[in-house]
Amino acid sequence: MRLAKFLAHAGVASRRAAEKLIAAGRVSVDGEIVTDPAREVGEGSRVALDSRALEGPEPRVLYAVNKPVGVVSTARDTHGRRTVVALVPARGLRLYPVGRLDVDSSGLILLTNDGELANRLTHPRYEVSKTYRARVRGPVGESALQVLRDGVQLEDGPAAPARVVRIGADRGPGVLLELTIHEGRKRQVRRMCEAVGHPVLALERTAFGPVRLDRLAPGAHRLLSGAEAERLRAAAGGSAVRRAPAAPRRSTSAL
Repeated sequence: MRLAKFLAHAGVASRRAAEKLIAAGRVSVDGEIVTDPAREVGEGSRVALDSRALEGPEPRVLYAVNKPVGVVSTARDTHGRRTVVALVPARGLRLYPVGRLDVDSSGLILLTNDGELANRLTHPRYEVSKTYRARVRGPVGESALQVLRDGVQLEDGPAAPARVVRIGADRGPGVLLELTIHEGRKRQVRRMCEAVGHPVLALERTAFGPVRLDRLAPGAHRLLSGAEAERLRAAAGGSAVRRAPAAPRRSTSAL
């Protein structure tokens, strides 16, 4: 296994961040500082970060979390705001979010210690779908919906065509739309709706690839089943890897 991959699987950092740690001379193999992330390490190799021995790959875990509005989708926050990682008991594992949701958005976000999978799920090459429910300022005509379906022009280039459907009748404040996209640009859904003249009033992500939010309560989490994890890896163009030991499938606590 390559050294950068070893660090990622040990829960130290994502593959990209691990490469930076190695380049900075902070990683040693069998007592020797190594700066090549492609260095092969075997099962008997002694790998250390900042002179602290690493125990080797952690079991891979995947959690689904229903992020409430006001929680930031990062592992740490310099302003002291609550993070999505704090919603899940890590039990010694280094978890980090897959992609992001704006602080003023809610819904499904995935947490994992599998850096390779996280990178594949968010890389544009694999076009993993994300589905959102957006309440937008209305009324919304068919012409605006068709522009979204064709691919709306944004300031950083055209967005890929989205699947867009109107959900139910136009009741209450705004109009409820369901949008499925295969990109992950910053605040993309909000910018798409703004571009066609219908600013978002509330936004919730309801699906990430084959994983759905379903009835998971705001602030609650659940460990993905083995079958769900394998479907998610397949959606990202990967294959199944070693799974974590059995654990309760669902947490009912809303932290």
